[in-house]
Amino acid sequence: MLTGIDHIAIVVTDLKMAIRDYTEQGFTVVPGGRHPLGTHNALISLADGSYIEIIAFYEPNSEHPWWTKLEQGGGLVDFCVGSDDIQSEIKLFRQAGIFMNDITSGSRLRPDGYRLSWLLSMPGGRFRGIAPFLIEDQTPHEERVPKEIKHENQVTGISALTIAVDDVSTIRRSYSVILQDDGQEIESDELNAVGVRFTLGTYRFDFVAPNGSESPLNNWLRVRGPSPYAAALRTVIGKAILLN
Repeated sequence: MLTGIDHIAIVVTDLKMAIRDYTEQGFTVVPGGRHPLGTHNALISLADGSYIEIIAFYEPNSEHPWWTKLEQGGGLVDFCVGSDDIQSEIKLFRQAGIFMNDITSGSRLRPDGYRLSWLLSMPGGRFRGIAPFLIEDQTPHEERVPKEIKHENQVTGISALTIAVDDVSTIRRSYSVILQDDGQEIESDELNAVGVRFTLGTYRFDFVAPNGSESPLNNWLRVRGPSPYAAALRTVIGKAILLN
């Protein structure tokens, strides 16, 4: 079963500088550790069980799926959904027309020496960035997610992801199969866009396409292709904070 947004990924050039910047924005940022693929990260854990991963490369790796995104400007680049049965979810996604890679193993060495491990499946081809990558923990989930969930800016969780696409109908068909929901048609005056909205637990996914030449999504799609455009963060006082 899909358990909701596990985390969103923000790629940066300099991890130390990003930790400072996000701390100044009122977030409690916890060093995460190193992956064996040339990346290291820091985490912002949220009260709704999700987290924000700030990730940078400590050595170049052009084979990493986020290396190109960093060259395109970085920022919000991907999102992950948790699963308690990743093999079944891969089968479901494939039945819905979304290619998912076979399971691979992932790991991260925390600063305290504890090695975390998980199972992972990434979407491939044209679905990279518009379908989530899936994760199932092998070590305890509570070890992977920091316990520090209070933030000066009063952020408590992720409320929505806005994902720029160029083909709403295909996305709608696939997600309708995965979530057993036809979705809701939406319009965005701010983005001059139309699309479809799906929900998973408390999380909202808005897949939107340009509805005119003035839409900022046109340039986004030209430069970065279909991909996450922005994340709305929930706060104690109800005011949303946007990340992109």
